[in-house]
Amino acid sequence: SSRPRAPTMRLTADVLLNCHARINTCLERELDVRGLKIPAIENLGATQDQYDIIDFTDNEIKKLDNFPRFTRLSTLLISNNHVSRVSSQLGEQLANLSCLVLTNNRLEQLSEVDNLAAGCAGSLTSLSLVGNPVVRRQHYRLYVIHKLPNLKELDFSKVKASERKESERLFKSAAGKLMAADVEAESKTFTPGEDSTNPLAKFTPEQRAQARAAIAAATTPEDVDRIERQLKAGIVPTVKAAPPPAPPP
Repeated sequence: SSRPRAPTMRLTADVLLNCHARINTCLERELDVRGLKIPAIENLGATQDQYDIIDFTDNEIKKLDNFPRFTRLSTLLISNNHVSRVSSQLGEQLANLSCLVLTNNRLEQLSEVDNLAAGCAGSLTSLSLVGNPVVRRQHYRLYVIHKLPNLKELDFSKVKASERKESERLFKSAAGKLMAADVEAESKTFTPGEDSTNPLAKFTPEQRAQARAAIAAATTPEDVDRIERQLKAGIVPTVKAAPPPAPPP
């Protein structure tokens, strides 16, 4: 028989007051809330915004939300949880959040990056989404850089000037606008319309699927340019065929 599952623990004021607090090597006040099987963030007002860092690593948190309005908290460590959703109010709640580590969670949709950017685009300089399904999405890194313009480090890798230029180029193009529209639709708040900025407005569902497949297959700036020209001309882009194999010697 399987081992019985350990019970989850609510994050009560008493639990918070009994968590280990310390001054780290950077002279920042840090609260250790690791490994308590906490399913949700709650009652953080009990900490009275006295910490620079809160470490929620190794819990069972499912959504990043329900923070009080904190101005001191700058770093959240939430690796190895079950986070699949991010509140669009996060930036209002944590006005000075600069570092967010969400390694090994369950974020799948780029629309959650939109929610993060809704309030944190100005403050966030370091973000890790390593180990989340979303990192496998086409143009994931360029999308995050586009949405969070002040980011200096993404997934423990420095954001390069060349990446910023490539991101800017992509999301000024018709292909980038199509990708952004798809992400908006993903959040289930997108209302289709005859918006002239949407290059797919007059395409059939089958043609839209073909255009998306072409964008997903784009690997170079030249591919993106080709797709943009086709979309602007009202032409359904096609997936570029792979070159034929070289003849045997």
